Amino acid sequence: MPAAGRPLAELELTLTGLAYGGEALGRDSGGRVVFVPFALPGERVQVQLLEQRRRWARARLLQVLQPSPDRTVPRCRHYAVCGGCHYQHMPYADQLRAKQSILREQLQRLGKVVDPPVEPCLPAASAWNARNQLQFHLDPAGRLGFIGHAQAEAGDPQVLPIQECHLPEPALSDLWPQLELEAIPGLERVGLRVGREGEAMLILHAEGPPQVDVALDLPLSVVWLWPGGLEVLAGSPHLTFEVLGREFRVSAPSFFQVQTALAGELVRLVMEGLAVAPGELAYDLYAGVGLFSTFLAAAGARLAAVEESPWACEDFVHNLEAFEGVELYEAPVEEALAGLTGSPQAVVVDPPRAGLAPAVLDRLIEWAPPRLVYVSCDPATLARDAARLQAGGFRLERAVPIDLFPQTFHIEAVTHWRR
Repeated sequence: MPAAGRPLAELELTLTGLAYGGEALGRDSGGRVVFVPFALPGERVQVQLLEQRRRWARARLLQVLQPSPDRTVPRCRHYAVCGGCHYQHMPYADQLRAKQSILREQLQRLGKVVDPPVEPCLPAASAWNARNQLQFHLDPAGRLGFIGHAQAEAGDPQVLPIQECHLPEPALSDLWPQLELEAIPGLERVGLRVGREGEAMLILHAEGPPQVDVALDLPLSVVWLWPGGLEVLAGSPHLTFEVLGREFRVSAPSFFQVQTALAGELVRLVMEGLAVAPGELAYDLYAGVGLFSTFLAAAGARLAAVEESPWACEDFVHNLEAFEGVELYEAPVEEALAGLTGSPQAVVVDPPRAGLAPAVLDRLIEWAPPRLVYVSCDPATLARDAARLQAGGFRLERAVPIDLFPQTFHIEAVTHWRR
């Protein structure tokens, strides 16, 4: 880091590639890698160094001296300021190619997978207005916003109020600008979700119990979430989503995929990799509300699922009530392993961004299922786990990135593994 009071160094760079995290990269005169946001390979840029290490540095983009012919005009006035998007300056086809390339590079460099079989990134139906949920913070005046990019860099959680956002579905895009909220003590953030047929929910995440009055002129449910529980202030505690003709109840605290339209493609890829036959034993680890379990049960598998969230478990039971031969363990996956004593023919894991715990990897290798599907939202932790799976006798057969997060660096991927 620069010494206190010393001016931050500026330099010119020619950028040569893209890194995971949304940054372009180049090398300084000493050969050190420098990461630069909001830039493209091939561009000549002027930057200011923010963080320096022996082998790498991070910089702020000051000026594009020689722009790439591929550079596009960002759609949003807040781009490069609000911190929510990273790729609006890049054509959508290039975003897809970048995500395919980054996933391949991570698997090869970190996962030691030789010639990883990474397929082209499945695109969203639209590069804009595709998300079914948003998370906002509130500024001191109660205005909706995001933690600004520069503020996040400086470690200052200052909220930037916004006037536009081009990521949410049309129903949410119409809704959020109409919300009028006051600054509420203890309110940490505000979530918005939209389900089937435009039904909407406002989720207030807070430190303590509700002490608010709600006056609604809009058709939406309002839920207050705090460490002590959930309180419905208006409407219903859950929404309904439809994927491949099946309905899923999703409560306010429960996780669900952020793109309803692509959730069906996600399910298809998972089911292709598991290839379950009636009567086979399948495990669904980190099962959520039962998105994959529902289709495994419908295929006739004997199913054991594990989910930690009590809210998601309640949704799971509701969503799979029509099926027999389904066991659900409400526990962290690491704690539930002792109860899973069978020899599964198929296993699907969909862990959080941190990836699989060592104990889970060890048990997967011990079970040695013929077919394993690993759904990942972070290629770095996927690659780390891939190295362990490969050393344990698994072979990566297929890797498909899916663009659930257009305009951002985030990469969802479905990987098929075989013994």
